[in-house]
Amino acid sequence: MVSMISYLLTFLAVLFWLFRLVVAIAFSMDMDIGFVPLNMNIEIGLLFATIPCIILVIKRNIIGAFIYLVLYISYFGKDLFDTVMGIVNGGASVSNMSSAFVSIVGIAIPLFTLIDIAVNNGRKGSGGSRKTNWFYDNPDYDRKLDERADKNNYRL
Repeated sequence: MVSMISYLLTFLAVLFWLFRLVVAIAFSMDMDIGFVPLNMNIEIGLLFATIPCIILVIKRNIIGAFIYLVLYISYFGKDLFDTVMGIVNGGASVSNMSSAFVSIVGIAIPLFTLIDIAVNNGRKGSGGSRKTNWFYDNPDYDRKLDERADKNNYRL
């Protein structure tokens, strides 16, 4: 069974994708919402590349989580490094802080998703119910039932 953390990480990934989509649409319509994409062309490509990665993450595929992490580190990593160096050198402003926060979240969600899938790689959703697994996965119970059924020879 997939844990609640896995569901929450996937939900956060979808929410962050929607946030980046809103930022890209607002930037293309010249609306000021306080966030701007780093590079509009790469942002659009990243939005389209994220869709299959999130689908693979939902299917608990580690390759999809790894590609998702590599895409987001390559996009947000340089900006995060430049922003942090600018803040360290005395250029702390609200726009720099918000850009650093978005970059940290953009790297943290895929990183935690990859760690979650790597640690719990064997854990997948089961097709059966936990209430009935003791019956269907218990050969001793089947053997006892067969022995008991063979002894009951009722005649009419």
